[in-house]
Amino acid sequence: MNPEPDEIAAWTDQYFMRTKEAVGRFGDRRVTYAVFMRRPVVSAPRLAVDWLQAMAKARGTEFKIDVNYAEGRWVGAGEPILYIAGSLFHLCDLETIFLQKLGPACVAAFNAYTMCADLPKVAFLAMDARHCAGLEMAEIMAYAASVGSARARRKVNAKGFIGNATTATAGYFGLTHGLGTMPHAFIGYAGSTLRAAEMFHESFPDQDMTVLVDYFAREVTDSLAVCRQFSAMAEAGKLGVRIDTPGSRFIEGLDPPASYAALERHAPAAIRGYRSEAELRYLVGAGVSAAACWHMRDALDNAGFQKVRLVASSGFDPAKCKVMADAKAPIDVIGTGSYLPQRWTETYATADIIEYDGKPMVKVGREFLLRR
Repeated sequence: MNPEPDEIAAWTDQYFMRTKEAVGRFGDRRVTYAVFMRRPVVSAPRLAVDWLQAMAKARGTEFKIDVNYAEGRWVGAGEPILYIAGSLFHLCDLETIFLQKLGPACVAAFNAYTMCADLPKVAFLAMDARHCAGLEMAEIMAYAASVGSARARRKVNAKGFIGNATTATAGYFGLTHGLGTMPHAFIGYAGSTLRAAEMFHESFPDQDMTVLVDYFAREVTDSLAVCRQFSAMAEAGKLGVRIDTPGSRFIEGLDPPASYAALERHAPAAIRGYRSEAELRYLVGAGVSAAACWHMRDALDNAGFQKVRLVASSGFDPAKCKVMADAKAPIDVIGTGSYLPQRWTETYATADIIEYDGKPMVKVGREFLLRR
């Protein structure tokens, strides 16, 4: 939701509105804002800049916006991402809203980049929309994923995010529509995993298919049943199975000893060093662990379905992706919304005026923002 020009007063901090009224009475000045964040991020300024330019046009004025760090560049803590110069009268009441559009995007882009760079051979699907607080946040997060993904492609030739779940924001990934096949609700509706696959294929016969296989706690059994039923698709590489096993239980055929054994076969170094409780859970715990991914891959390969894609979801944030990389987890695609910032306080962008009519001036303690 972007407020219309005549709605700005209702959505901005009141002290900015009082400032605007006083400046209008005592005379305008040309100011320069420095906009920064208190933690390292990846620059994702486009939505904020576009909105500022639209507001300038609506108000019949001009803002000079210097982007110090182009979209996708790494930005250090305290480094000004933008300098915004223009009329104080026209800028002061916009601060609340343009900061909302900048900070969360930069942190989410940083997270998305980290995840894609740690797992460069894995394709990611953005499934964040359901976790967003409204449509505007959903757009900001999709944009951020695309920025972080593009950086990972440039830096490490990563596959990155190949798309997202909603059509409204698919354009950020170069698509015209959202991606995805079936939720758990469709499995329940069909009554069995295999029947759900049959119904999907009958409805969309020309599409590749990824089948969700954890509904009945028979991940391996149901995956193999689907692969056998759709063996031609499996052989053509057009079939995938998605595991989204909840953290309340292990994937079919695993328990703690079997999980350790799976990693011992495939990635013994991953469990040799010190691991936190969270890292151990990602490696050998319940839910979608690295061991679960190896277990499923072994089952598919041993049954002759080497070309069936393994899709994983459930809490794949930067920390989990790093552990999966350590374990060389055999994942083809990750569906995730967990690049969303976990600590919202880290998303707070800050703007300080550093020049009045060309004269440098900033509050004491923020001298590092002055132009060098």
